[in-house]
Amino acid sequence: MKKALMLALVGLSIASCTPTEQGAGIGAASGAIIGGAVTGNVRGAAVGAAIGGVSGAVIGSVAEQPGQCYYRDRYGRRYIDDCPRGGYRRSSYYGGGY
Repeated sequence: MKKALMLALVGLSIASCTPTEQGAGIGAASGAIIGGAVTGNVRGAAVGAAIGGVSGAVIGSVAEQPGQCYYRDRYGRRYIDDCPRGGYRRSSYYGGGY
């Protein structure tokens, strides 16, 4: 019963946040779980939470910018650019390098 109440409170508190805060919270929680599971120690969970929190905040901030999309170039770098209008534009998605 206590776990259900705690989950409900956490869910309600996240629902009232901005997309950036939601992304950071979800990213940090996911990163902590994955980091702890992979390394088997608290330090791995802390590093995973930090990396997940930053990544989640970046992705969440894009959600607050209408008309902006989150992309990854051919080298794996992330960037934000205008979303394509009228469909998929291969050159803008992949950075135009072929």
